[in-house]
Amino acid sequence: MNAAVLAGIVFVVFALGYRFYSKFLAQRIFALAPDEPVPAEEFEDGVDYVPTRRSVLWGHHFASIAGAAPIVGPAIAVIWGWAPALVWVCLGTVFMGASHDFAALVISARHRGRSMGEIAGDVISPRVKALFLLIISLLVWVVLAVFAYIIATLFVSTPSSIFPINVQIVVAMTLGWLVYKRGLPLLVPSLVGYALLLVAIFYGESFVELVPGIREVPVLTWVWILLLYSFVASVLPVWLLLQPRDYLNSHQLFTGLVLLIAGLFVLQPAVVAPAINPSPEGAPPLFPFLFVTIACGAISGFHGLVSSGTTSKQLARMPDARPIGYGGMLAEGMLGLLAVLAATAGFATSEEWWHHYSSWGAANGLAAKLDAFVSGGAMFVGSLGVPVSTAKTLMAVIVIAFAATSLDTGARIQRLVIAELAGTYGIKTLTNRFVASALGISAALVLAVTQGGGTGGLALWPLFGTTNQLVASVTLLIVSIWLQRRGRPVIYTLLPMLAVGSVTAWAMLGNLIGYYGQFEELWLLALSGTLILALDLWIMLEGIAMLARERGQVPRAAADAPF
Repeated sequence: MNAAVLAGIVFVVFALGYRFYSKFLAQRIFALAPDEPVPAEEFEDGVDYVPTRRSVLWGHHFASIAGAAPIVGPAIAVIWGWAPALVWVCLGTVFMGASHDFAALVISARHRGRSMGEIAGDVISPRVKALFLLIISLLVWVVLAVFAYIIATLFVSTPSSIFPINVQIVVAMTLGWLVYKRGLPLLVPSLVGYALLLVAIFYGESFVELVPGIREVPVLTWVWILLLYSFVASVLPVWLLLQPRDYLNSHQLFTGLVLLIAGLFVLQPAVVAPAINPSPEGAPPLFPFLFVTIACGAISGFHGLVSSGTTSKQLARMPDARPIGYGGMLAEGMLGLLAVLAATAGFATSEEWWHHYSSWGAANGLAAKLDAFVSGGAMFVGSLGVPVSTAKTLMAVIVIAFAATSLDTGARIQRLVIAELAGTYGIKTLTNRFVASALGISAALVLAVTQGGGTGGLALWPLFGTTNQLVASVTLLIVSIWLQRRGRPVIYTLLPMLAVGSVTAWAMLGNLIGYYGQFEELWLLALSGTLILALDLWIMLEGIAMLARERGQVPRAAADAPF
């Protein structure tokens, strides 16, 4: 099977989904209006609430949601064959993931830019608010530790990436200052900054030669540095670092995607993996584990946290929610698609593929996942005349940049969640953004440097997919109740909620059976997973019961005012 043909088919489905399905949701389900007020203007504070032009906010949103997960997940899931992974990425993105992200962004914008956790308290009950915020905090806790550890590992394995990644920070802060404080038009500074980012990639190895000791910095030292940086990033105004960095980074990431796609269509490689491989050695069953292994490549609860945690506070016009929320997820679906193809058509022969994916243990390693994408992607880009070594450096920088943007946004979301929980229980000290951020980062640091014998958040990686999807199902449940109370159709969010929620709970139970079978070694996984599943089931039962009680009742309000 020709990989370029498969990519073309999926691109057409994505285009049709945006043209027709997202328009239907925007007009008929959520009734977006260009003149309705947005939180960024009503509560503008120069820190979190900042009206932002659509192109800049799209860049921030896409870069924030597109972490390493949509690369890692598909690179594991292809062990079951390319067909199941491709179908889930394609249909899951259009009908579940993009709808979820778009809905979370709209609902949050109509609730003063508040998070889905707070909105859960309005829609269901204050008790559910606290339960959901706790699940969210646990998810972000894992994300921060895992992503910091992954970036640190890549810094050690590919030290040439250190220079361009740090250049991004300096360039971004300069761009933010020039645009917001000096009033310069965005175009020229952003073009100059973008050029500097690209040039920095080619000088990464020279930097390593100038600072030879950089090769000797251990992983855990980088973890400390990265999490300290995350603390600073989470308390700075969004216009100074987070927003311009994600804006510039999104263009760099988009360049990488364009090069991958162009290389794919020029090379037109054959997919050497089998269409279906139902029983790989040592692997869990395809159903339900495919749907939590790919996770962010099709639907992600973390995206709802980004939509309601930072993006909704920067939305300048309500109609912008469609290209940012729905369109941003389609772009991530493209990343998931390219990861699937790189891990199935990026090998020279089927024998090489079978050697790489000989067993679940071989395919499940972090190095194996990243190598499948980096090497396969470099082969695509190399077909355009780019030296393979340079192409591999570019692919490595892209992976790190994806992870770094999610790390930045995750730190800010964790700070906001801790402050919300503290406000619920009257703990005034923790509502301070510096204290809340310090607590969240410290907890992630403890996880990263103590658990799993020094392997940090990777000890909790199996929980990421299931917790992520459980959060997505709760978000869809909240949206469904919100729509029902306004007399609007709920089937477009309720069906995805039931599908994702049931499959993910099934997968979590399967994980827990394995964890408790090795309790002495995996006690943290077992206890954390049990707590998360119990909290999720509690919320789901309360929400479904409320849906059933209110079915057929007169809508409470025609307007989109908060409850």
